[in-house]
Amino acid sequence: MKNQCELEHNFFLSDIIGRKVTFNNKKVGILSDIAIFETEKLPEVTHLIVGRPFGHQSLLIPWKNVKNINNCEIEIEIDKIEKFERDPIESQVLLKDHILDKKVLDLDDNEVEVVYDVKLILRNDVLYVTDVDSSKYGLLRRIGLKWLANYIYNLASKIKSETIPWTYVQPLPEHIGSFKGNVKLKVLKEKLPEIHPVDLADILEELDHDQRIAIFTALDTEHASDTLEEVEPRVQRDLISSIEKERAAELINDMTPAQAADVLAILPASAVDDILTLIDKENAEKIEFLLEKQEENIQNYATSHIFKFSPDMTVKQALKEFHDNAKEKDVITYLYIVDDQNKLLGIVDIRDLLQDNPEEKLENTMTTNVISLGSENTLMEASRMFSRYVFRALPIVDENETILGVIPYKDIMNLKHRFI
Repeated sequence: MKNQCELEHNFFLSDIIGRKVTFNNKKVGILSDIAIFETEKLPEVTHLIVGRPFGHQSLLIPWKNVKNINNCEIEIEIDKIEKFERDPIESQVLLKDHILDKKVLDLDDNEVEVVYDVKLILRNDVLYVTDVDSSKYGLLRRIGLKWLANYIYNLASKIKSETIPWTYVQPLPEHIGSFKGNVKLKVLKEKLPEIHPVDLADILEELDHDQRIAIFTALDTEHASDTLEEVEPRVQRDLISSIEKERAAELINDMTPAQAADVLAILPASAVDDILTLIDKENAEKIEFLLEKQEENIQNYATSHIFKFSPDMTVKQALKEFHDNAKEKDVITYLYIVDDQNKLLGIVDIRDLLQDNPEEKLENTMTTNVISLGSENTLMEASRMFSRYVFRALPIVDENETILGVIPYKDIMNLKHRFI
């Protein structure tokens, strides 16, 4: 059985602030803050500040006197409590008091984010401060929605916490006192190129126009181009319209034709024409061809060679028909459940069908929350839908939810790759 009070090695400040502190199996208070000295690239925790009830003086407990930190309590090992009744040293940095909720500024004093949390790692009996967390998930943990943050992490493993390494943080004042300033980073000119384009895109999307442009214009061509691909269309329009056409052309020229077409597709036609005249001619021709293709109606690429079943059919019957006719179908990963009027009622994944009760009816196993394309949608819109939902095929329906066909993922991707 799993121990409910496991030793912790990696955790966030918000996880342990307020945790009970015990001495000789008796509660002496709660953890109210953690103190460090900024003497190394990765600061070591030197003391825990323990708040006590009924107006008693708080305790300043050296890290060497911490016997154990687990997810139930913090155990300390001391002789007399009175010896540790004292205030923090003036030059110590208090992670909760001095760091949490401070604005994160880059080198040019542009506000990047807010510190929602601080990451700590226990290695060889030393507790290190490794990152400040300015992520959306740090905010969820901070406001008590840790379960939701964990759910999001588990749901999409590719999503990672947008933490900023402590090595990016400039030293705080030596005599910090009750520091009320902001956390300043060594980022804009020194470290910004090290931030992954996906993470940088998330940061840019949260900034106002002036802050966004200040950071974006400081990037080199390759980094700026990669980041431009990752930001949402609203921000892409803002960035491209705010820089010189020559710079925009330089960034577009650094992309593959398919990537460039996706970015240019959100711009006015006049702006697209201006940019295309400034880039490599062969590249421009490929991009123009893709832009034209992207506006083609998705129905031109749909297949009707799919499995359509009645909701009254049983799993056993559906599997038999699947086995007999799979070779004739273009899409075999999904079964489409329709009524007598060919209205799409739901979808069954073949992998789920193989695990279902053979006597169960399809109407009881199908997914009714169907993501679909409309008959008026274009190839570009289909491509974006696939990127967003990661399905292997998408049905096309009309205004009455009548299924018109299905577009396989591989057909959209292959169409793109032919022109790269």
